[in-house]
Amino acid sequence: MTKQLKKGFGSDNHSGVLPEVFEALAGASAGHEPAYGTDEYCEKARRVFKENFADSAEVYFVFNGTAANVLSLMACAQSFNSVIVSDISHLNEDECGAPEANGGFKLVSLPSINGKISADQIEKKLIRSGDQHYSQVKVVSITQPTEVGTLYTIEEMTSISQLCKANGLFFHVDGARFIYSAQALGKSFRDLTAGVGVDVLSFGGTKNGLLGTEAVVILNPALNKNFQYLRKQRMQLASKSRFHAVQWLEFFKDEKWAKIAEHGILMAQTLQRLLEKQNLLEVVYPVEANSVFVKIPKAWVKPLRSKYFFYIWDETEFVARWMCSFDTMVEDLEGIVAEVQKLSTSVI
Repeated sequence: MTKQLKKGFGSDNHSGVLPEVFEALAGASAGHEPAYGTDEYCEKARRVFKENFADSAEVYFVFNGTAANVLSLMACAQSFNSVIVSDISHLNEDECGAPEANGGFKLVSLPSINGKISADQIEKKLIRSGDQHYSQVKVVSITQPTEVGTLYTIEEMTSISQLCKANGLFFHVDGARFIYSAQALGKSFRDLTAGVGVDVLSFGGTKNGLLGTEAVVILNPALNKNFQYLRKQRMQLASKSRFHAVQWLEFFKDEKWAKIAEHGILMAQTLQRLLEKQNLLEVVYPVEANSVFVKIPKAWVKPLRSKYFFYIWDETEFVARWMCSFDTMVEDLEGIVAEVQKLSTSVI
C-alpha cells in the first residue's frame, strides 16, 4: 500500500531532504575517507565557503541550529558578558536556556518592531559599560530573516555593525533561513556578512533541504582560536564529517540554494495573494521571505490543522504561522485556501 504523502505549513524543517542531497550522500559513502574534517570533501567545502563569504572565512559543521547559535556566542563571550537579542529571537524564546546553560552569559532582550531591533535601542543598553556590577555587553545577535519573516536591510545591518565596532562588540547573525534574505534582497552572502562587518554567522541547512547539518561561518579570524575545541567539547564534532560537507557542496552547486529560496519566497507571496484575492484573513506581517502570518478565528484552528498542520505563533491573538518549503506546491496553497473558504462560510 502506498503511503499518502502529508504536506503542511508547520515549518520548513518538516519537509524532507533534497533528492540531489541523498544522491550526493550515497556517492560520498563509497570507499574510505579520513575522519574529523580531514577528508577531501571537507577541504573542498572550506574552499567553497571562502568563495561565497570571504577569503578569511572558516566554516565549522555542527548537527543543529541550537549548537550553531550557542557555539557562535561562546566563541565571542565569557560568563560575565551579556548578549543583546530581540524579544522574539530563537535564542531568547526557543533554545531552552542553552545559551545561558552552556555559555554562562546573560541574554538581554529588546522589544522588536516587525521582528527587528535597531542600533539606537542597542546603544541605550551600553550605558553601564565598565561597571563591575553589570553584565558587560559583548555581542549583538540578530536573526536574518527575522522570526516573523521580515528582513534587515543592508543599511540596518551596517548601522548595527558600526555600533558594534565602535564599542568593541561582536556581531552575530542567526541565519537559519539566511538564503531567503540573500535572494529577497538581491545580495550575495559576502555582501550580507563580511560586507557589513558580521563576525560570525549561524548558517542554516536543515530548514533548506539538507539533512541534520548546520554551519558556523566565522568571518572574524580572532574567533577561530578556540572554536575547534569548543565544538569538540560540546559534542558537535562529527567523525564522518564528509557527510556534512558533501551536502553543502551540493547546496552551493549551480546556486541550488538560490533556487530553493526563490521558490519558497514565490510560494509565500502566492499564498498571500490567494488570501487577499478572496478577502480571507488578515496577513499581519510583511511577506518578505518564506512565511505568512495570519490572524484566524480560534474555532478554525482544530479543523484547519486536521487538513494542513501549522503552528499558532501568538496564542493571545491567534496568529498562525504558515511556512513554505522547497517542496511546497501551488496545489498545497490552493488546498489550504479552499479550506479557509469553507470555514468562512460555515458555522462552527
